[in-house]
Amino acid sequence: MGKRDNRVAYVNPIAAARARGPAPSSGPTIQDYLSRPRPTWEEVKEQLEKKKKGSRALAEFEEKMNENWKKELEKNREKLLGASESKKDKDKDKEKEKKLPGGSESKKDKDKEKEKKQKKRKEKKKSSRHSSSSSSSSSSDSSSSSSDSDDEDEKKSVKKKRKRKHSSARKASEGSLSESESDSKESSKKKKKKLREDLEKEKDGSRKKKKAERTHKGSSSESSADSVMDGDVESKKKKRSSEEKEKTTEKSKKKRKKKHKKHGRKKKKASGSGSELEKRPAAQTPETGAHAV
Repeated sequence: MGKRDNRVAYVNPIAAARARGPAPSSGPTIQDYLSRPRPTWEEVKEQLEKKKKGSRALAEFEEKMNENWKKELEKNREKLLGASESKKDKDKDKEKEKKLPGGSESKKDKDKEKEKKQKKRKEKKKSSRHSSSSSSSSSSDSSSSSSDSDDEDEKKSVKKKRKRKHSSARKASEGSLSESESDSKESSKKKKKKLREDLEKEKDGSRKKKKAERTHKGSSSESSADSVMDGDVESKKKKRSSEEKEKTTEKSKKKRKKKHKKHGRKKKKASGSGSELEKRPAAQTPETGAHAV
C-alpha cells in the first residue's frame, strides 16, 4: 500500500490577481468627480441676485412686524397710564372720606359714585357701538381698562384686609414660637452644660487612673530593676565560686600529677639501681675466681 498524495497546487497570489484584471469600482471615480457638470458664470450671478432678493423680502417682513409691535406697545402704555390715573383719583377720594366725619355717610357717597360710574360706562358703550370700528376698539379698551382698574382696586382692598388678619395671627404664632424656642434653647443649653461637666469628670477620672497606673508601673519597674540587679549579682557570685572551685580542682589535679610523676621517677631509679647491682656481681665473678686460682 502506497502513501496517499496530499499535495496541493500552489498558486501565486500576485499572478492570480493580474489574471483577474482590475477590480470593479464601487462608487464614483476621480474622473467622474473631475468631469462633473459645473454652472457657468452667468448662472452663478443669477443665483446671487436671487439670494439678495430673498434677504430684501425678509427685511420688509421684519419692518412690518416692528410697526405692529410698536402699536401694541402704545396701547399697553395707554392702559397702564389710565389705570394709574384712576388709582390716584381713588386714593384722593379715600383721603377725603377719612378726613370727613361719619363713616356711614362716606359709604353712601361711595355707592352713589359707583352707580354714576356704571351709568357713564353704559353710555360710553352705547356711543361706542354707533361709532366706527376704530373708535369702538379704543373706547372699549378704555372702558375695560377702567372697569379692570376698579375691580383690581376692590380686590386689593380685600387682599390688604386679609393680609392684616394673617399678619396679626402670624405675630401671635411667632410670639408663642419664640417663647417655645427660647425654652427649648435654655433646656438645650442646660443639657449641654451637664454633658460638658460629665465629660470633664470622666476626663479627670481617666487622668487620675493614668497617673496611678504610671506610678504603679514606675514602682514595679524599679522593683523589677532591683530584682534584676540582685539576680545579676547572685549569678556573678555563683560564677566566681564555680571558677574558684574549678581552679582549686585543677591545682589539686596538677599537684597529684606532679606527685605521681615523682613517685614514678623514684621507682624507675630504684629498679635501675637493682639491675645494676645484679649485673655487677655477674661480671666480677671471673676476676674473683682468677684471684682464687
